[in-house]
Amino acid sequence: MKSTKRKFISLTASVLLVALFWSCNNSSDQSTAQNTPKKESKAIKFDLDKIKERGSLIAVVDNSTTGYFIYRGRPMGYEYELLSRLTKSLGVDLKVVLTANIEQAFEMLNSGEADIMAYHLTITKERSRRVAFSEPHNTVRQVLVQRKPDNWRQLKIHQIDASLIRNPIDLGGEKVYTRKGSSFASRLKNLSDEIGEDIDVVELEGDVDTENLIRQVVNGEIDYTIADEDVAMINATYSPILDVATDISFPQQIAWGMRKNAPNLKKAVDTWITQMKRKPDFYVIYNKYFKSSKTQRIRAKSDYSSISQGRISPYDDLIMEGAEELGIDWLLLASIIFQESKFDPKVESWAGAKGLMQLTNNVIDEYSVDDVYNPEQNIWAGVKHLQWLLNYWEDDLENIEDRMKFTLGAYNVGQGHVRDAMRLAEKYNKDAKDWSVVAEYLLLKSKPEYYNDPVVEFGYCRGSEPVNYVKQIMNRYEQYKLFFSNDEVEADSTKIVEASLIH
Repeated sequence: MKSTKRKFISLTASVLLVALFWSCNNSSDQSTAQNTPKKESKAIKFDLDKIKERGSLIAVVDNSTTGYFIYRGRPMGYEYELLSRLTKSLGVDLKVVLTANIEQAFEMLNSGEADIMAYHLTITKERSRRVAFSEPHNTVRQVLVQRKPDNWRQLKIHQIDASLIRNPIDLGGEKVYTRKGSSFASRLKNLSDEIGEDIDVVELEGDVDTENLIRQVVNGEIDYTIADEDVAMINATYSPILDVATDISFPQQIAWGMRKNAPNLKKAVDTWITQMKRKPDFYVIYNKYFKSSKTQRIRAKSDYSSISQGRISPYDDLIMEGAEELGIDWLLLASIIFQESKFDPKVESWAGAKGLMQLTNNVIDEYSVDDVYNPEQNIWAGVKHLQWLLNYWEDDLENIEDRMKFTLGAYNVGQGHVRDAMRLAEKYNKDAKDWSVVAEYLLLKSKPEYYNDPVVEFGYCRGSEPVNYVKQIMNRYEQYKLFFSNDEVEADSTKIVEASLIH
């Protein structure tokens, strides 16, 4: 792995090291001078006022242990949690676009497919010509990611160090992999000039993320890559064979990117970040993903994590069987069960609903459930009740997707309240077969003038509960499809999922 060439002239090495670090902030200038900037498509004009009118902020992120992932059915990630709080403060929903292709992410900003790039983006002058950066939310160094010897546990520290690159000068002649368009590639090209020797920088195009390259180092497929220090260190906790102790830059600022012609969005995001960094909550979130190495290692290696391409829950096989009987995607049934119990088979609600699918006493009796806390029996009865509800709405709604939303609403609050909302919609000449319309009248059923209306048979309803229930299940279902669907997806494809109200 390590180059056999060594420079032993201490004065020369010292001078080169000074030059190396002094020029970190100028790296993008030199790189830009050497390369003709890629022609950008004209940015769409879509600022904060239109985002609020649309009701959602679209963020492009990547699937990583710190960005955005699913763990035990729950969406998580440093960028995801910050974005969730940002959109809440703006009064809009969060929608997520997932892609590891950084060049595609830049294009998505300009085209309006995304409003904000919530990557672990290093601020550089070259990038600042392409996007408007937010206030930085972090500052990190870039480090070399390399693999220790296979027998490193039997070696002393000085023996391990002797087998690794500890001086960036020794990268001359070595092959280092990065993703195309990354600040790491620019830094390495600059470093190559500084040390007076070529570094073989291999820039990989397409859906290649930093953590994918780190895994290749772990597996011995490549020798070196570059990563931000915090990302590198958390990955080193999952894979102790990694060494991430060799810095190749001074600390650099990390921020989000937005369209340059969206000044009001930038102002709002900057204000929020500045205020957020003054709160303990910000540091709790950061520590959760970058400092709590043991917990993060458990998440990354869990069988129930999208990072490890594992399962959603311990009950996936039972869920698949039930979904097949229902004739629906098993990921949708998984989303329902997470909503009901977060996959806890022993949970009981304040109202007495029990188990994975929160069966009521009526359902327990109807389907003669012997042990409501038995996952197999609970899911079986819950599926039977869902099937009954799907059949109940069959004459009213031909489309299975529409019928499923009405079924979910009824599963949560009872079909009587949903019928009341349909009758109110009909009374006011609205489409009673459109769930979005019926949802509005469910919300209105908490007001006396509506729940006392002569067409209403079941009285008062706290309509926000079934409305949010359906929304959260369907949104989570879209997220599950993004990570766990068996459908083949082209390598450069992206998908948008609504992430609001999912916690």
